[in-house]
Formats: sequence, structure tokens, C-alpha cells
Amino acid sequence: MVDRITTLMTSQTMLGELNKQLNALQNTQQQLSSGKRINQPSDDPYGMGLSLQLNGELSQLTQYSSNVTDGTAWSQASTTALSDMTSVVQRVRELLVETANGTNNAADLSGAAVEVDQLIDQVKQDANTQYNGQYIFSGSSGTKLQPYQTGSGSSDSYQGGSGAVYRKIGPATQVQVDVDTSASTASAAGGISSLLGNGQTTAGQPAGDGLLLNALRNIADDMRSGNTADLGGADLASLDNNFQALQQMQAAVGTTQYSLQLASTRLQDLQLNDTQVLSDTQDADMASTEISFSTEQAAYEAALKASATIVQESLVNFLGNG
Repeated sequence: MVDRITTLMTSQTMLGELNKQLNALQNTQQQLSSGKRINQPSDDPYGMGLSLQLNGELSQLTQYSSNVTDGTAWSQASTTALSDMTSVVQRVRELLVETANGTNNAADLSGAAVEVDQLIDQVKQDANTQYNGQYIFSGSSGTKLQPYQTGSGSSDSYQGGSGAVYRKIGPATQVQVDVDTSASTASAAGGISSLLGNGQTTAGQPAGDGLLLNALRNIADDMRSGNTADLGGADLASLDNNFQALQQMQAAVGTTQYSLQLASTRLQDLQLNDTQVLSDTQDADMASTEISFSTEQAAYEAALKASATIVQESLVNFLGNG
């Protein structure tokens, strides 16, 4: 039995081919308008899955980069504050050497003591430095607790909180960005045990804790009393020891900054690599796509003309048979 090709069959075949070419043309047109080779999962299921994975990784890398930027700004604020403290300590040492030689009168010694008092207040103001609304030397409670009271007659006791402040810069990597300026145990940031301390009124230590604020208060007191022996001896030695601790703390902050710089470079490289792979996976080759569009458009127009001719012939045959 020989099947007869009817006009209906011809029309259905013709429409099917037209729809096929139109869909291909529309898909290529969408690629041109979006710049993407994959616009829906059916375009490339594997490529779509890979694109989703890469976008997730890029989102994580962006968050890590933001944390690195925040940590860097935090450590820079710490560096500025510690540098200012360094200048203060150097000035106090100059005054200490000048007043320890025994050639100054009571007025000179009193004037030097007043300047040291002012410099002590400056140190405590530096310790109260804030970044983004948080006291950088007050641990994880930095948004609420000011480390030190300032002003005439204020206490030298540490008022801040405890708990280190970290920034996550990788899937299993975090960096401590704060600096401990008062704790009696070693800090994770560079192993600095203490710096400012609690002045001359530390509980259980009538003579003070021997840390920077304690040393500065002793210097001011000995200047007022004219105790040049201690000024040139115990006071100078204590100040130099605390100055060394301050330098060690600055070095620790510098190490943190260097680690953050390395992390920033590594994250940028990873972002660049993932972005390139993502582009290779989902982006359209515009030159090739434009050529495909032109070819498909020409094929579709030719198919329309051919279909129109077939429809006309079928209509003439139908009328003729009628």
C-alpha cells in the first residue's frame, strides 16, 4: 500500500520546519541581546550547574574580600593610634632625660610633670580610637565599652571588654584584627601580653602593674617631688621596657597587615580565575553568534518564501479540482 501525501501533511511538515527555524532564530537573538550563551537550563544543563557553582564561589570570595578590606582598615587605625603613642612616649623620654640631670628648679620640674599628665591623657585618647563605631582596643565589646576614661582626675583602670575580634578571610582562615592593650595574658595578635595596663591602682598591686600608664604616672610624680634618682634610674628603665613592648605591638599589627595584603592578592587571583571560567562557560561568542543569527535569519526568510509558494500551488490545485 502506497501512502498518499496530502495537502494537510505537507502543511504540517512545512509549519514544523518553520517553527524549528524560528525557535533557533529566537534563541540566537536572545543570546545576542543578553550576551549569554546559557539563558535557561535547557540550553546547557551541565553549563548551568557549573555557572551556579561559580557564582556561589564568587559571592563567597566577594564577602572574604570585604572582610579583608574591613580588617585592613581596622589594623590601619591601630597603626595610627600606636604610632601616636610612640611619639608621646618619645616626648616623655626627652622630658625624663632633661629632668633627671638635677639642674632643673622646682618650677621646671612641675611644668614637665604637667606636660606628662597631658601626654598621659593623649595616650588614653589614642587607646579610645574608634573605627566604624567600635573601639579598636576594646575587644569584641568595642561598640559599648570605652577602654579608658580621660580628663583630669580620671581613673587609669582599663574599662574595655575582652574577646578577640576576627575577620574570616577564607573557608577555614580567620585573622585577629584587634590588639590587646591591657590583658595580662598573651594576646593572639603578635603575642603582646600588655601595654597600657591599669595605672597605679591595680588591685593586689599597690605599686601598680609596671605597665605604660603606671610608668608615666610614676614619672610625673617623681618630677613633682624632685626625685631625680628614680627619674634617671627606675623610671627610665621602666619607660624603655614599655617602649619596647609598644614597638613589639606595632610589629604585630604590621604582621597582621601583611597577612591581609597577601590574602587580598590571593582573593583577587581567585576572583579573576572564577570570573574567567564563568565567562567561558556562560558567555556567548558574539562574533560567532552574529554570524549564526545572520545565517538563521536568511534560512528562515528562504523557508517562508518556499512555504508561500507551496501554499499558493496547493490552493490552485484545490480550486482546479473543485
